Amino acid sequence: MTSPGKHVSYWISSSPTTDYPAQSEDLNVDVAVLGAGIAGITAAYLLKQAGMRVALVEAHRAVNGVTGRTTAKLTSCHSLIYKSLIDGYGKERARLYGHSNQAAIEMVASLVKRHGIECEFERRPFYLYAEREQDRDRLEQEAHAAQSVGLPVTFVEQAPLPFQHYGAVRYDEQAQFHPRKYLLPLLATIPGDGSYVLERTIAHDVSEERPYVVTTDRGRITAPCVLITTHMPFLDRGEYYRRQNPIRSYALGVRVQNPTQDMYISPYPDFHSIRTEMTERGPMLIVAGGSHYAGHVRDTLSYYRDLEEWTRQHFDVLSVDYSWSTQDNNPADGVPLIGHFMPKSTGLYVATGFAGWGMSIGTVAGLLLGDLVLGQPSSWSDLYDPARIWEPHTVRKVAHKEKRGMERGRGQKVKAEPMSPQDVVPGDARVIEHDGKKLAVYREEDGRLHAISAVCTHRGCLINWNNAERTWDCPCHGSRYTVDGEFIHGPTTRNLARQEIEEKVKQPTP
Repeated sequence: MTSPGKHVSYWISSSPTTDYPAQSEDLNVDVAVLGAGIAGITAAYLLKQAGMRVALVEAHRAVNGVTGRTTAKLTSCHSLIYKSLIDGYGKERARLYGHSNQAAIEMVASLVKRHGIECEFERRPFYLYAEREQDRDRLEQEAHAAQSVGLPVTFVEQAPLPFQHYGAVRYDEQAQFHPRKYLLPLLATIPGDGSYVLERTIAHDVSEERPYVVTTDRGRITAPCVLITTHMPFLDRGEYYRRQNPIRSYALGVRVQNPTQDMYISPYPDFHSIRTEMTERGPMLIVAGGSHYAGHVRDTLSYYRDLEEWTRQHFDVLSVDYSWSTQDNNPADGVPLIGHFMPKSTGLYVATGFAGWGMSIGTVAGLLLGDLVLGQPSSWSDLYDPARIWEPHTVRKVAHKEKRGMERGRGQKVKAEPMSPQDVVPGDARVIEHDGKKLAVYREEDGRLHAISAVCTHRGCLINWNNAERTWDCPCHGSRYTVDGEFIHGPTTRNLARQEIEEKVKQPTP
């Protein structure tokens, strides 16, 4: 069985592909930005506009990773965040969190207007709705918390949804858009006048002293400032891979009778997200849901099946046109990590831990990183500082979550099976131990065999099969690979070695 509809992100399918050159020579610039998603492109655009020479580096194709696989909602409603922030860290930090995300929405709106970008940008209310009656009280408390920090919020008994629910928090002044149609025009303004967009160029390392030297698979880039916006940082110093959990979730593009026009989500972890996108064929509902730790589930197709079943129960479905999945990094204390990569790393910056809200937070990151590079004060810098330790209980909370994360990792450990590659049937994949090696083996339906090392190139964990995406995913820190071992997603930047296996012809049983 395959995933329903065309298995590709609608945003990628409905916009042109990029074709920027790979790095061909050593470069000297003012700022190297590593990672061409919404955070990296926003920062690179702002710094180029400020007169700096920028090299924006992408390992694959720009806006083709997590940013290209979003549900594309621009909102300051990040599930049940404000009561948690107020209770844990105080009203001022909660106010700054809400203010920064509202500012991000207005930033996108201003750039759309300034450049005349046609990206289906549209102001819409956003509803955090209660699927379960027991969630109602939590939503009312969240509405009071969000109101108390100045957000445009009301609690309503009913949202304009065609199925039963138990109240909702309505956020006004929110927006939706087509992320690639928004970002590709910004990307096009960067090359020239000593600035570059470099695709198919893999950054492997950054030196520890300034001016920094970025070592790529195609040369060196020297710059006094480096921004790491690769979703999960690829540099192990700082151990960002220990400070957040990579989570996978799923989306469908669905034609329905009478689609709802606004944006909706129910509380995590058992959430369902809904919004409508106007396409060439008319309105299409984008429904998202399902979540699990990356690399911890083999039968990921079941998440698509569950999501389709939920959608058919709640809407009059005409067709399922698209299906795709994504991966988000959830930080231990719930707040993204944006700022100095290490406490004393002047000129080296990071943005990660967007927790599923990358369209607004990614824009926040671009704005904040731009201010830090230009030496401009920002009231948000302490809030998002990766080195923050706000209160004694925060330390305990982070340590507890890290311990739980390690326990989950041990509980989900992948074990190599003592078997021959010949025993892997068409359509199946196994991690096996063969001739003293741990191999990840996948056999296509036509019998062709793909065999690679099963040991993740990041920290040596055994990878696990993902049957919906037909990828190998690491259950420790979320690195992902194709069936031929090419890395798709960090923190790794290295491919897995292919293994040549000579298959013996099975003799018929006499």
